[in-house]
Amino acid sequence: MSWLFPRARRTCIVPEDQRIHWPYVVPFALVHVVAVAGVLRVGVSWRALVLCAGMYYVRMFGLAVGYHRYFAHRTFRTSRVGQFLLALLATTAAQKGPLWWAGHHRNHHRHSDTELDVHSPSQRGFWWAHVGWIFCQKYDATDFDVIKDFAKYPELRWLDKYALLPPVLLAVGLWLSFSWVGLFWGFFFSTVVLWHGSFTVNSLMHVWGSRRYLTPDTSRNNWPLVFVTLGENWHNNHHHYQASASQGFFWWEIDFGYYGIKVLSWLGLVWDVRTPPKRVIDGGGSITAA
Repeated sequence: MSWLFPRARRTCIVPEDQRIHWPYVVPFALVHVVAVAGVLRVGVSWRALVLCAGMYYVRMFGLAVGYHRYFAHRTFRTSRVGQFLLALLATTAAQKGPLWWAGHHRNHHRHSDTELDVHSPSQRGFWWAHVGWIFCQKYDATDFDVIKDFAKYPELRWLDKYALLPPVLLAVGLWLSFSWVGLFWGFFFSTVVLWHGSFTVNSLMHVWGSRRYLTPDTSRNNWPLVFVTLGENWHNNHHHYQASASQGFFWWEIDFGYYGIKVLSWLGLVWDVRTPPKRVIDGGGSITAA
């Protein structure tokens, strides 16, 4: 259980700017309370479950393909309008703006599982990697220096600054369209599940799963989570070769995010989709994590 509370971090004094800022926790906790109370109030129905699942997967696609594979890693190309729409879709997931998200993710890859990693289970424990780091004042600001290639677009800077606007408008739209079921199941409950589903990439996939490639970090492939993350679960593959739009390197590694990118490429909406060359796929040993 050392990955939950690493010994080194239990015995040291954490600097003030790297501690949890509790006022940031309040709105996060309130969303959880509203989600649970709301769904208990309106009850369970097939309509509610379908709406919840639909809003979960549409926004997970925005995170996996937009924030992650496009903005953080540039694994394909699209138009200026296309990149704004991808950013807008992902922003409805209420995980801050595209520049903030992609900038911190790039820093994560630069310093994976070292003391400079913003969310490493091996450095500060599972729960810090899963959710604690987002309550830290040190990581509240957007690192524009590491995301200069996209920070030059004023519309992305605007979206990054007003990142709360799209999820609020989505919540209002769901309420107007589907009444309280839309608000509580379609927005609040699906948002909470989406948060924790996407957070597993930072936490669970660095402590549990298999390692095909001997990367210098602790990344794991975790096939049971394919339906949770739409293909982000092939995390060891991704750390081995970050430039690939496909994170499932073999035909049996289901990657719904990549399938969506391929459809968009057939429609001419994205292009120059990058995949791993054979030498990359064949590289490294095959070991099983403890």
